[in-house]
Amino acid sequence: MSDFRATTVLLVRRHGAVCMASDGQVTLGDTIVKSTAAKVKRTGRNQVLVGFAGGGADGLALFTRFEAKLEEYQGNLERAVVELAKDWRTDRALRQLQAMMMVSDRESSFLVSGNGDLLQPDDEGVLAIGSGGNFASAAARALLRHTELSAVEVAREAMRIAADICIYTNHSITLEELAPEDSP
Repeated sequence: MSDFRATTVLLVRRHGAVCMASDGQVTLGDTIVKSTAAKVKRTGRNQVLVGFAGGGADGLALFTRFEAKLEEYQGNLERAVVELAKDWRTDRALRQLQAMMMVSDRESSFLVSGNGDLLQPDDEGVLAIGSGGNFASAAARALLRHTELSAVEVAREAMRIAADICIYTNHSITLEELAPEDSP
């Protein structure tokens, strides 16, 4: 039961909206131990979305660290995520965490990993992590190119497709959206 498998978290941008979605499945070895886990959260006065894949406790520890950095740098997302990546790379305890994290506000998105990687997605507006990340990313890209679906609709359908393919991804989907600035 020591083989922990990740999840699927997907970020989609379209027409000024940002949507982050995750499945709810948690597995340990070949056993599903939970099917409704929440792996996407809001922070920064509800203006920042955070999603994580990997060890649940490790992801929550990173989320807490990120929130502190975001507060320390008065909501400056880029500065907070750069400082978190530095800490994650250099701090002995943090280096042991087995997780990846995506963060996004209306303007920027970042992927942060435990070896100090800090990446921004291409202009296409799709970023995904976890066991089903490649499936969800491919589906989202195709939907963005060939439909007029909203960011939420693309994320929901891409996650459904990933859940149909990836055994570590289920259909219990959590969605969080940052609507365009001019929306109520």
